[in-house]
Amino acid sequence: MLKAKDKSVKALTGGVEYLFKKNKVDYVKGAASFASPTSIDVALLEGGSTQLQTKNVLIATGSEVTPFPGIEIDEKQIVSSTGALDLQQVPEKLVVIGAGVIGLELGSVWARLGAKVEVVEFLGAIGGAGMDGEVSKNFQKILAKQGLKFNLNTKVLGAEKKDGKVHIAVEGAKDGKKSTIEADVVLVAIGRRPYTEGLNLDKIGVEVDNRGRIVIDSQFNTSVPNVKCIGDVTFGPMLAHKAEDEGIAAVEYFKTGFGHVNYGVIPSVVYTHPEVAWVGKTEEDCKAEGIEYKVGNFPMVANSRAKTNADADGFVKVLAEKNTDRILGAHIIGAVAGESIAELALALEYGASAEDVARTVHAHPTVSEAVKEAALMASSGKAINA
Repeated sequence: MLKAKDKSVKALTGGVEYLFKKNKVDYVKGAASFASPTSIDVALLEGGSTQLQTKNVLIATGSEVTPFPGIEIDEKQIVSSTGALDLQQVPEKLVVIGAGVIGLELGSVWARLGAKVEVVEFLGAIGGAGMDGEVSKNFQKILAKQGLKFNLNTKVLGAEKKDGKVHIAVEGAKDGKKSTIEADVVLVAIGRRPYTEGLNLDKIGVEVDNRGRIVIDSQFNTSVPNVKCIGDVTFGPMLAHKAEDEGIAAVEYFKTGFGHVNYGVIPSVVYTHPEVAWVGKTEEDCKAEGIEYKVGNFPMVANSRAKTNADADGFVKVLAEKNTDRILGAHIIGAVAGESIAELALALEYGASAEDVARTVHAHPTVSEAVKEAALMASSGKAINA
């Protein structure tokens, strides 16, 4: 399995290098830092250094794992997401600190491989910011059915390696009750933070906020006129596809003065099994913004393809504006949720109504029919197969 993972990583990164060559992009391997807004010092990977002269700069240095205060990551017994992808054997007991996307994805992988997985989360729900409340509750039930144990509203106080195990001290966030959880491996997954180490941003006057994010305007401009910034190292969700669209838009601004990213239509996917995906507003968003809305909810167990595949956990949920029927958001739990969400992202991009999606013919039998049925429920209150 690890060999297959390494092969995939090598093929994908190699593919990017091929695209550089194909598009005549010079690729310099090394650690870069600003000497001035138009001069970049590079400590070359193979040794030595060079300086690049440029008219424009695009910062896209991404993010790194957020460390947990007082817990040292050794990538052996106490691991980050990097170490969790390289464990040489299945741990008997894995404790995951953090019930966000990364913790749940990797926790579920090792649970399916046979590890006993226990998740510790300070908040009262799983999935992190952006996940619809109803989806979060149902997602937790599905993962619990798969064997994951959840300790919500629980604060981690520290971790100590002793006698071949890791002992995690925890405290109830509400009742203050203290206890210890023992594990063979601990995964620290409390999020990621912008990576700007060694860039010398202060030398040229690039502004960062109190969370270390590079401050930009609507055209990706930093506080230095010829320096733009995209991706995890600045504002917004830390998603590769968000950074990709920003990269295209930022270069368009450099070249033409025009560019655009629709931040209201960026889908998110949790790559567990089943997957969870969403785009647009949650019910909580609608309530907070005072939007009157309708809900269409269709269970996967009523979808012929999902049922035939014996993979019918989850549902499709479509939110539509009450008066106009315009789709506001969509949320899916299902085996191919990450694929199915694209249709609803497209619908949102074009301002479609729930009826527009409901009246579009979907092939039978497909999981995508569940999207049509949920849209039909939101639009008319009645699905065909429910």
